[in-house]
Amino acid sequence: MSRIFIHGIGAVSPAGWGVPVLNRVIKDGATLPVQTLVRPGWEKPLRVRTIPPPSSRPAFLAHPRLRRSGMMTHHIVAAALEALGSDLAIGEGSRVRLGVIVCMMAGGVTYTRRFYEEVLREPATASPLVFPETVFNAPASHLSAYLRSATVNYTLVGDDGMFLQGLALAADWLELGHADTCLVVGAEEMDWIVADAVRLFRRGAIYTGGAGAVYLKKDQPAAVELKTITDAFSFTQKQSRATAMQKMVSQLGGGAREELLCTGDEQPGMRDRYPGPHLALKTMLGEAFVASAAWQCVAGCAAVARQEYPAALVSISGTNQQAIGARLVAHRG
Repeated sequence: MSRIFIHGIGAVSPAGWGVPVLNRVIKDGATLPVQTLVRPGWEKPLRVRTIPPPSSRPAFLAHPRLRRSGMMTHHIVAAALEALGSDLAIGEGSRVRLGVIVCMMAGGVTYTRRFYEEVLREPATASPLVFPETVFNAPASHLSAYLRSATVNYTLVGDDGMFLQGLALAADWLELGHADTCLVVGAEEMDWIVADAVRLFRRGAIYTGGAGAVYLKKDQPAAVELKTITDAFSFTQKQSRATAMQKMVSQLGGGAREELLCTGDEQPGMRDRYPGPHLALKTMLGEAFVASAAWQCVAGCAAVARQEYPAALVSISGTNQQAIGARLVAHRG
């Protein structure tokens, strides 16, 4: 990729709504408090980190497409609007073609769980109004409808690394001329059914939800440039997670002491390869799959834009699919 610049970032996380509150938590090195979530049929609740409500009701919720949408869509739209900033008015009637990519793993599970609960309880009265929100690409559709964008719109489903796959796809669209600007959002939704699944496979993990967004343009310089995205190295019977990580790291490069390494959890062996500062966001915020990867990128972009580091390396060892990394560098001049 060449001359792909990041023009905006956005986030909704357990830290709160917006990048500033996320930055504040990171600066303080705080580990956010844990709450409980009731699992039906259990006396012992699940341990999660919830997202605090916004300080005021977002104006975008008055939009007809968003009145029945799930909480995941609300977080996606909020993060997207923050990332777009003053470029919000680029939809219908504008000559700027905005590409939209929404990435997720579990997706919008709350309405899915609710719909099937209704089906099991009484099929004849299960609400057809709920069903559309069970579709994976519903949030991306809502987002483009709100932005009045008729350009290309994709939903990518996969593990944490899918957010970097989304950035790579956006860079391709920009370089091939399929879009003039691109918005990439990673998101997950809080619900007991996913929190319980996380408990089964990672006992110590604290599940959460939210969204992160990155807004990209080509040949229009900004403070941060997306310099590299590595190949994705799959976890298979013939290639262990450790081997996949080693191959990714060899492509990612870097390792100067002044460069920031953004990971999810602390990754074994990375301290030796990258002696500079490390930021392990899942330790602070919790496990949110693709949203966690988006927060890694947002945090790296913010730190480089503040000129705290000349570069930020994003290292992702996905939940069950891939190891993939990205390099964000400060643009000089």
